Amino acid sequence: MAISRGAGTEIIRSVHFEDVDNTAEKIIIGVQHHIYTVLSVICYCANRNASENAYLGIQGYDSNAGTTNQTHWLSKISCAQGETFVFNDKFSFNGFEPTDFAGPMDNATKQDAIADQGSSVAQYLFFQTDGGSTQYDLTVSFIDQNNA
Repeated sequence: MAISRGAGTEIIRSVHFEDVDNTAEKIIIGVQHHIYTVLSVICYCANRNASENAYLGIQGYDSNAGTTNQTHWLSKISCAQGETFVFNDKFSFNGFEPTDFAGPMDNATKQDAIADQGSSVAQYLFFQTDGGSTQYDLTVSFIDQNNA
């Protein structure tokens, strides 16, 4: 049976990635008028160079400066090879950026612009390491709310 993805739906999703390295891997790709609530990111360190770390971030709008396509770091991960790190702090992000405004977000009109997701620029959650010799396997669980 196909999963309903129409307007007004809310579904739980999961994705899995093997051997993610220093090439930024998009693990949730935003869709306009969607809200994503991340439930957990399970990070298993498959290989690690001792001097390299891993990072979880969002590529999206900076509401302070009013700037598009900025990197927002959420976590720096430094596991030994064979260990697991679980990021299970819940947070949400919009699928698309707002129509651009002059920052900072200092009134309800700008706050509403963020919620309206009126631009053509997708936001996304990503994971990457410092170098190609450090690799993680990921399992990501999230809620996708379609408000189109």
